[in-house]
Amino acid sequence: MSDWISTLGALGARFHQDEANQVEDFGRVLTTDDLAAGFVAPVTDLGLIAVAGDDAAAFLHAQLTNDVEHLGPDEARLAGYCTPKGRLQATFLTWRGTGAEREIFLQLPRAIQAPLQKRLSMFVLRAKAKLRDAAAEPQRDAVLGLGGAAAEALLRERTGALPAAPYGKVEGEAGVVIRLADAFGAPRWLWIASAATAGAALDAWRERLALGGNAAWHLSQIHAGVPQVTPATQEQFVPQMINFELIGGVNFKKGCYPGQEIVARSQYLGKLKRRMVLATVDNAAVRAGDEVFAADDPDQPAGMVVNAAPNGRGGADLLVELKLAALETDVHHGAAGGTPLRFLPLPYSIEQADT
Repeated sequence: MSDWISTLGALGARFHQDEANQVEDFGRVLTTDDLAAGFVAPVTDLGLIAVAGDDAAAFLHAQLTNDVEHLGPDEARLAGYCTPKGRLQATFLTWRGTGAEREIFLQLPRAIQAPLQKRLSMFVLRAKAKLRDAAAEPQRDAVLGLGGAAAEALLRERTGALPAAPYGKVEGEAGVVIRLADAFGAPRWLWIASAATAGAALDAWRERLALGGNAAWHLSQIHAGVPQVTPATQEQFVPQMINFELIGGVNFKKGCYPGQEIVARSQYLGKLKRRMVLATVDNAAVRAGDEVFAADDPDQPAGMVVNAAPNGRGGADLLVELKLAALETDVHHGAAGGTPLRFLPLPYSIEQADT
């Protein structure tokens, strides 16, 4: 157990010190078959902002795309933070703590945490709310992502009760467990715990679950159809362009927030012409922010890669923001003559909000 604990701690510390935001990954590159059977992935590239104070919920409610004031202690929600022009600067997983301070937590990529935390802090003004970096705090300095057919029973042995539905949350002595959107017909979970607790679990699971790392977790997110804004894609997308309202990341009935008028206009005026789709490509070097090109308009990009992860078969699986019209033609990565994309079905319909 001590080896896993020291490894988790060292990787977390190394990430904070690494200006290039690169971190060693765990395990081998997993395939979708590995993910479907059962996997665990220490996730070391996610940061965590804690917002505390009497006005924490009201402050965040006025800044984010989702309802924070009515966020319950047994649930989690996706939320975005937009520019005044409605472009996403960040996407978060949010939840409320059960401690005496009832803090609200925002999980996002470590690579953009510091500037986002600083920017949000600028708008606190007279509100009784204080933001801090909570990722290295002892009770939450390890994050494990789990999924696949074999994961649920093993996780329950360690944590007891589990959330029954996606975006449910359970918090106890073992840490915080959040059920996320399913993938491959099975639940997925994020377990936020101490390094000692996570290390003990990894020791027990090393022969029972496929061991992956950040890439495996991102691959599971991609197949669940859940996008994450990263440094390469900040301020590129209105929420609907990456299906964010389809997966519960936007509340159109809440009050104003930066960019709210543009987000609402995109929803209610006209038919959306761009959406996010799932694809695979025989090129493992594809990265978020790369452009894609359609055969019928080879001189102009038809879309952009939102997230990408190696798929263990020599290529990568992608979430791609794309002109819907381009789905009727061939689409290539990087240039009109680049590697072709093959489209796969998302686990939800992208038509439901357009009718």
